[in-house]
Amino acid sequence: MTKGGMESVEVFTTEGKGRGLKAQKEFLPGDVIFAEPAYAAVVFDSLTHVICHTCFKRQEKLHRCGQCKFAYYCDRTCQRAAWVNHKNECSAIKRHGKAPSENIRLAARIMWKIEREGSGLSEGCLVSIDELQNHVESFGEEEKKDLRTDVESFLEFWPPHCQQFGMQFISHIFGVISCNGFTLSDQRGLQAVGVGIFPNLCQANHDCWPNCTVVFNNGNHEAVRSMFHTQMRIELRALSKISPGDELTVSYVDFLNVSEERRRQLKKQYYFDCACEHCKKQVKDDLMLAVKEGERKPSADTVKEVIQFSKDTLEKINKARMEGLYHEVVKLCRDCLKKQEPVLGDTNIYLLRILSIASEVLSYLQMFEEAADYAKRMVDGYLKIYHPNNAQLGMAVMRAGVTHWHAGLIEVGHGLICKAYAILLITHGPSHPITKDLEVMRVQTEMELRMFQQNEFMYYKMREAALKNQKIQVMPEPSNENAPSLFHKKE
Repeated sequence: MTKGGMESVEVFTTEGKGRGLKAQKEFLPGDVIFAEPAYAAVVFDSLTHVICHTCFKRQEKLHRCGQCKFAYYCDRTCQRAAWVNHKNECSAIKRHGKAPSENIRLAARIMWKIEREGSGLSEGCLVSIDELQNHVESFGEEEKKDLRTDVESFLEFWPPHCQQFGMQFISHIFGVISCNGFTLSDQRGLQAVGVGIFPNLCQANHDCWPNCTVVFNNGNHEAVRSMFHTQMRIELRALSKISPGDELTVSYVDFLNVSEERRRQLKKQYYFDCACEHCKKQVKDDLMLAVKEGERKPSADTVKEVIQFSKDTLEKINKARMEGLYHEVVKLCRDCLKKQEPVLGDTNIYLLRILSIASEVLSYLQMFEEAADYAKRMVDGYLKIYHPNNAQLGMAVMRAGVTHWHAGLIEVGHGLICKAYAILLITHGPSHPITKDLEVMRVQTEMELRMFQQNEFMYYKMREAALKNQKIQVMPEPSNENAPSLFHKKE
């Protein structure tokens, strides 16, 4: 079954997993299998005044809707593009007196689209909203309570003159949002800023070692009068060679967890038991739980004690980060690493988590040499665990490369930036803002490396002079959030 621009994929029924997607032709790593605009999407409640409600880019100055005083846009182009979806919302917010929560706003946008177009197949969609899974029957008591609250809030917000929907259908829509909401990120892909529904993407089943990845593309609204204008969309991109008939899979969770933990997370959030090869055979679990080998191999009790100490430290670190106590975070990381290093292997996930936090926070505090050492060790571990074309890996390698550059370690820094660029070309594509930024860095570090190799003394002199004449760029403040996950699950 194909429809409107989706000729390269087909919906099929998989044994034990329901519907899935399979390829209709061959794809190579980095190929865009399909791009899909959102059926409906909204900005998170906490970011409504700093993120454009059309393209989801973070901007310093945004134009506010003069009617509802709630929606914000980059410019008139984004505001005009939003009107078809904002028109009903705008009058409903004015009537209600305030904007409801993101879940209510997203459900309302879906309902208004159904009111305009019907609930059948939309242009370019392989399945209708009616056919999407809601898993309401699998909800626990707390989730059912939240669902009832959302339905009540929706009914208060929904205008009486609009099409009225039954309670069962409204519950279905909230179930769809809960189980199929896709996280939207800002233009740098570093912060989750909203949630959207993409019916075609919803058909892609999970695999812990997938052959596809999903990237959010904010589109190019600045080029509205040219052939290069594009709208906000997600892109399903191939990570490896895919043959006709192969199932297209994505990962709903980060791979950097042992199979038991990934399966627990998937069961809790998405209501299924993962039966992928990596979970069934516990592939790479041994690396993620590795301990020091050799004559002085630690006892099982020592390993257990250090892992518990690591878990306790991670809780303390999260608290300190929330309070902005970054020097305390560094102290906690150093103390934890002293305990971990004689006991845990280089690929142990508890060691890697501490190395990641330490490198990020030390970079922010401009203690670049120590940060670079931790970042390199983190990347060396990641390279043994992650799929070679994993987006999280690419971002981590990029961060490590930039940290090495700040530390004046140009040879290693340039090598890491080139490696990151090769990964992100596949996962994000050449036109994504992150890839474009990385290309600029790659060219700059290549020139610097050439200068370094010709005359090391002059290179450092010129670098020192350049840094004196420009304001030192502080690294981004460490975020307490993980990188945006693929699907947005309401907590």
